Amino acid sequence: MDEASSTLSRARGRVRSGDGTRIAYERHGEGPWVIVVSGALGTAAEERALAGLLAPRFSVVTYDRRGRGGSGDTGPYAVEREIDDLAALVTLAGEAGDGVCVHGTASGGALALTAAAAGLPIGRLSVYEPPYATDPEAGEAHAVLGRRLAGLLGRGRRGDALDLFLADAMAPGALTALRGSPAWPGLEALAPTLAYDHAILGDGQVPYERLTAVHARVLVVDGGFSPAGTRRAAGLVSTALPRGRHRTLTGQTHLVAPHVLAPVLEDFFTEE
Repeated sequence: MDEASSTLSRARGRVRSGDGTRIAYERHGEGPWVIVVSGALGTAAEERALAGLLAPRFSVVTYDRRGRGGSGDTGPYAVEREIDDLAALVTLAGEAGDGVCVHGTASGGALALTAAAAGLPIGRLSVYEPPYATDPEAGEAHAVLGRRLAGLLGRGRRGDALDLFLADAMAPGALTALRGSPAWPGLEALAPTLAYDHAILGDGQVPYERLTAVHARVLVVDGGFSPAGTRRAAGLVSTALPRGRHRTLTGQTHLVAPHVLAPVLEDFFTEE
């Protein structure tokens, strides 16, 4: 299963998911395993800063979710296939003789929660700002966004899909600057996976019933400078979880600083 090629500081490898898709990962450090699940448009490479901060205490695995970076993308897409991708990495941790902790950011956190509810054997789980809505009226907007994303991506309009997705999260000037930056072509390559992140969120609402099936200890984290709705959703998620707790990081936004987040995760993953 493991095709890793080790280096002194980082090992790269691929693991085969349940449908045969090869999932590329990086492993940093030695110790108990922590798997990091990226949010929308995230890749293993973008998680290296957090991984490096955790590596003195843990074996930190970052990976390219399907359709991103070095990973394959067997169709048709289903959330269950992404759960299988994470399960393959959890199995790899088990073969190394370790239990596994998981950290997920944004939609990656929603994926990790869904996987845990489906029975994936996760020891402890932390999530940062899973992007659920708390307004009952938001369900229709979420459905409309999904249809528009699907339409744009189906016509190959990746840039327009990115514009649509990022419009609510970025100021117009910042989005314009991003379009003209060297990063934009790489984001366009990842744009088809926006539909995957949308699917992971279901109807967009906090999935109370599903969360009651999560038996792991879960830390739900948000940023003190994040929007009120984001923080409210984090609180509701933690309350719905049988073994959930909620923590706010003062001064942080949705783009949390790794050096602020890492000590919080280390404490949670190592506490008795």
